[in-house]
Amino acid sequence: QVQLVESGGGLVQPGGSLRLTCSASRITFSLYVMSWYRQAPGKERELVAGIGSDGGSTNYADSVKGRFAISRDDAKSTVYLQMNSLKPEDTAVYYCKATLIDNSGMAYWGKGTLVTVSS
Repeated sequence: QVQLVESGGGLVQPGGSLRLTCSASRITFSLYVMSWYRQAPGKERELVAGIGSDGGSTNYADSVKGRFAISRDDAKSTVYLQMNSLKPEDTAVYYCKATLIDNSGMAYWGKGTLVTVSS
């Protein structure tokens, strides 16, 4: 079955950095737009960053623009989220999403990895 597995979450101090990894299996990775979402306690899930199937276009939430960077390695079927200058408000469960580029809306979600930014 299709699997998206996130890793790299943990506890980090404000101003610190963390890199999240999402590894996909049993999909043709190059046919998917990849994105990261997050959900903080008491808040709705929100889009953090997205990257096109060819890696040529990216988009970011205003709250993370300039601090986070999304990238992908199709040879490894993996997408990354580099998180710098972390703030306490970045604390959330971060989810990986793969969306087919055929306009069907078919998508897969990972189970999430927890990022806690605190002193």
